[in-house]
Amino acid sequence: MPEPDAIDRLVADGLLRRDGSRLRTTRRWQAGLARVAAGLQRSDAPWRDLRLPLAAALAAWYPEASDEELAGLVEAALPVEEAELAPAAAPAPGPAAPRGV
Repeated sequence: MPEPDAIDRLVADGLLRRDGSRLRTTRRWQAGLARVAAGLQRSDAPWRDLRLPLAAALAAWYPEASDEELAGLVEAALPVEEAELAPAAAPAPGPAAPRGV
């Protein structure tokens, strides 16, 4: 389970925001993660794990953080990012069945 301190830090630094009982990513987070993902794509990095771009983005935002601190931040951010991506990863609904058939 993510450390509350890591979540509080990400919220205080404007990377995550609270939306009722849910955590959401901010535009700052989305832009930073997009830059990292594009860089990984350009370098043909063989990644399939969301933790790699998260760790790279967080290391850029927190260059003074220890490995343990970065791991805690990644652990805190991963479920938030997965929840944000879930609607985009869902298949599109199929066509509605015709009425009266």
